[in-house]
Amino acid sequence: MPESNAIENVVIIGSGPAGWTAAIYAARAALNPLVFPGRALTKEVIPGGQLMLTTDVENYPGFPEGVTGPDMMEYFFKQALRFGTRVVADEGIKSGDEVSAGLFTPFQNAESLDLSKRPFHIKGDTGFEVDAHAVIIATGAKANWLGQENEQRLAHSGGGVSACAVCDGALPMFRDKELAVVGGGDSAVEEATYLTKFASKVYMIHRRDELRASKVMQDRAFKNEKLEVLWNKVVAEVHGDDLITGVTLEDTSTNKRSELPLTGLFLALGHTPISGFLNGQLELNKAGYIKLKDPYRSTTSIEGVFVAGDVADSVYRQAVTAAGMGCKAAIDAERWLAEQGVE
Repeated sequence: MPESNAIENVVIIGSGPAGWTAAIYAARAALNPLVFPGRALTKEVIPGGQLMLTTDVENYPGFPEGVTGPDMMEYFFKQALRFGTRVVADEGIKSGDEVSAGLFTPFQNAESLDLSKRPFHIKGDTGFEVDAHAVIIATGAKANWLGQENEQRLAHSGGGVSACAVCDGALPMFRDKELAVVGGGDSAVEEATYLTKFASKVYMIHRRDELRASKVMQDRAFKNEKLEVLWNKVVAEVHGDDLITGVTLEDTSTNKRSELPLTGLFLALGHTPISGFLNGQLELNKAGYIKLKDPYRSTTSIEGVFVAGDVADSVYRQAVTAAGMGCKAAIDAERWLAEQGVE
């Protein structure tokens, strides 16, 4: 596939709430942004981001009745196209009036990014290549899962398996029900504690005989009457057709198996930022998240490269915070380009 001849003002990599918000702001600033949305089901970065795996979103402002994750991302996508955002599909660059299948269009993923020279060089996974004065990285982070087939199926279909208690825990399907959280760190305790606001009972399933969480978080868990820790247990099987009905637990000491009926299963096994494709070109923290040069902005260790969303956020990981970071990244890029004399 031929390389794009013109040097782009700004290329945005990723298309979750952060990426599309950055595109909306950049397009309205007349920067004519180009987006590598990611590749559906075959790459880490999927068009629409992790919200494409979420059924109901009830905590995003402006949707009083709630909205499905895929619908929300389709709205973001169409709004970005309305203002002139272009996207990289399998056939090359497409404008809004040329995209007919929405987020199910066969888009390209950014396979590699060369930040060693200016303009920066981006290569797509089916051969398209382009140069850019500025880059916004919004590739997000992926939740760590157990890796079981039925777990993934129920997570994708809204069947009661989730990797975000804050996102999904207040849904009617989980209220006054018995739920479980898998994990033993601070995040697991935090999510389990949050779920006790709605559930009749919350189990914490932990593979060891002591929690990894801080003492403060452990004290909080042990004092909560609705929360019970199941020690030395792993989830061997996830059961249910349309909805989860329970799990099979295996004792890590005796290998003995037992059944636990459940209405909801929440994974709190951490997240992995999608930053590996950078090959060490940007400064990362120990967990692989892109470091912000200025904590109040979107700047990175390389001038002209900006970051937004969960690939730089290990704390909040919410759609609304990702969108806010996308806004900041686009404004920072616009101002930096103006300083460079690029209009």
